[in-house]
Amino acid sequence: MRIGLTYDLKAEVKPDHGGSDDALEEYDSLETIEALESVFKSNGHDVARLGGGRTFLENVLHERVDLVFNIAEGRGTYRSREAQVPSVLEMLNIPYCGSDPQCLAVSLDKPLTKGILASYGIATPAWKVVSTAQELKGIHWRDFPYPAFVKPAYEGSSKGIRFASVIENAEQMVSVVGNVLADYKQPVIVEEFIIGEEVTVGVLGNAQPSVLGIMRVLPRKKMDHFIYSLEVKRDWENMVEYECPSQLGEKTNDGISAAALKVFSILGCRDFSRVDFRVKQDGTPYFLEINPLPGLNPKSGDLVIMSGKMGWTYQSLVTAILAAALKRYGFTS
Repeated sequence: MRIGLTYDLKAEVKPDHGGSDDALEEYDSLETIEALESVFKSNGHDVARLGGGRTFLENVLHERVDLVFNIAEGRGTYRSREAQVPSVLEMLNIPYCGSDPQCLAVSLDKPLTKGILASYGIATPAWKVVSTAQELKGIHWRDFPYPAFVKPAYEGSSKGIRFASVIENAEQMVSVVGNVLADYKQPVIVEEFIIGEEVTVGVLGNAQPSVLGIMRVLPRKKMDHFIYSLEVKRDWENMVEYECPSQLGEKTNDGISAAALKVFSILGCRDFSRVDFRVKQDGTPYFLEINPLPGLNPKSGDLVIMSGKMGWTYQSLVTAILAAALKRYGFTS
């Protein structure tokens, strides 16, 4: 089988002048592309690097592939950017791995996703969306529950999520929200901060998806309000420990698994995904966000770290994701 590989490399994307210092955070390194390519070739497949952006458009029209393994994040700051590559592939009737354009577009819009899931009974922190500086000034922030949490509405890979994102009072709220509006040029979502455990859940499959693992993120140093911020992810080996399987207890873990599978199903995810929760002391998982296009860096990807702690090799994880897509399309080999 000839597999096309779509991706966006940090080295090939120019950040906007004056943009945030994490503008390229969600894009991949060559290390990830080479690792994926190695897995496919070791399984007997040919690989065509299709890339992303305009390069992808040119290559996909000339390269003959049987299926595309898509990890492209999309270009620009559009809330639908992750749907760009799958949309083209569907237009050309090329099978691909991962979720479809609708799922990807909805899931990157955090307020929209929360609203949909809340309507299905999924617990999620209370939230408010701020779209403009003028709107920010008109809100009575003293009435919002504190501590609170601030992040861009349409970002992934912890972009815009810093230690300073935890807000303690109204004055701090106005300052931080104003800065995020200016830096990311998109609406800001303000959430109630859930005091509890930070967990991320891997889900694989389609018709009968299964939980790969529940991974608890534990700070190495005590913090009043720990968050899995960009500072932490950039220095994860020194700042956190990953506990997987989760030691939160059978009842709590069952509740987390059930919530993750329900989220996966409601949003129409396919093949693989990662769902983030904060878990209160009473065991209630509060949905934070979902990543239906989780990173697959062989060393630092959360899904990869999780699978390794569950006894999977990198090759077995990637092969399982590919197998889920092949089965969904009815490929026999």
